[in-house]
Amino acid sequence: LVGSRFGCGSGQCGACFVLVDGRALASCDLPIWSVEGKQITTVEGLGANGELHPVQKALIAEQAAQCGYCMSGIAVAAAALLAVNRKPTEEQIRAALDKNLCRCGSHNRVVKAVMQAAHE
Repeated sequence: LVGSRFGCGSGQCGACFVLVDGRALASCDLPIWSVEGKQITTVEGLGANGELHPVQKALIAEQAAQCGYCMSGIAVAAAALLAVNRKPTEEQIRAALDKNLCRCGSHNRVVKAVMQAAHE
């Protein structure tokens, strides 16, 4: 699996986010013993039956990525949000993604993509 990225190494950038029992957590800052017996999902496992997750499809459709380094963490965080809130407001999306840094400045396109995925 190569989707989760190493970014800052201190849990501050979100590039390494994985789902742990449905919650987006920074894998770089997560002791391995703390996830024993828990369900871990990386960006590769977001979709089902060989299909991309709606968030992944929307990120592509909105051309949200520039360099793409942050996108796996963003997709994981957005999928975690939509799993608990199918109709988030823009403010809720921004709050859910506030731990995901994008140096390319794609945040507005990312928010638009998550809004699109929420309406799918």
